[in-house]
Formats: sequence, structure tokens, C-alpha cells
Amino acid sequence: MASLRHERRIAADADIVWEVIRRPESIPTWFPGIASCTVEGAKRVITTAAGIEMPEEILTIDPLIHRFAYRITSPLYRFHLGVIDVIALGPSDSLCVYSTTAEPDPLALLIAGGTVGALDEIQKIAEATAKG
Repeated sequence: MASLRHERRIAADADIVWEVIRRPESIPTWFPGIASCTVEGAKRVITTAAGIEMPEEILTIDPLIHRFAYRITSPLYRFHLGVIDVIALGPSDSLCVYSTTAEPDPLALLIAGGTVGALDEIQKIAEATAKG
């Protein structure tokens, strides 16, 4: 089982960064390669730009600690856990941490590569919002 973590320091309040990621249906706006998604309760199905549907289960949306956790339930994965944490460092200063654990290992690498692009987009959106 492979685990990878990427992080990004963002010049925006943690609440602003959290607002970017907290809604499960918002993922196509900030995760590269995701064209659309549907959400019903704790179930989310993302559709990639290549047209592949990936079912997911939303595990946690915690506004108090700014944590969003989910798992991909597609049979391609024996196990998957994705966690996004937003940590307040100070006024207009946050750390966004995106962790991925998956089996088989190559699929963890695939998703973790996407998380770098996701952090880029989260940063762009949050900092633009913070600037007004």
C-alpha cells in the first residue's frame, strides 16, 4: 500500500481555502482531469475527461477541523483513502495538505500526481477570492 502527501502554503484564510473544497460537487472546478460529478448523499461519482466513471464514498466533511475525506470504491482499487486538510497558520496564511493512500501502489501514484494539480487550482481560487 502506497501513501503520498503533498502540501501547499496558501495566502488566504483557512475559511476561504475550506470554502473551495468543502462541497463534494465542486471537485471538477479544482481537480484536473475531472469533467463532472454527481453527488447523492455520501456517494459521489466522478467522471474523468476520458469518460471513466469512478464511484466514491464521502467519509468526512468536517468544518471544525477543515477536513474532507473520501474513498474511491471502484473495483480498480483494493483500498483508497483521500484526505484534504486545511490548517490555519495565521491571518491570510494557510496550509492545504492532500494525502492519498491506495492499493495497488501504481494507482496511488496516479492520483497523487493529480493532487499536485489540484493544490495548484485550490491555491489559485483561494488567493483570487482573498484578494477580492
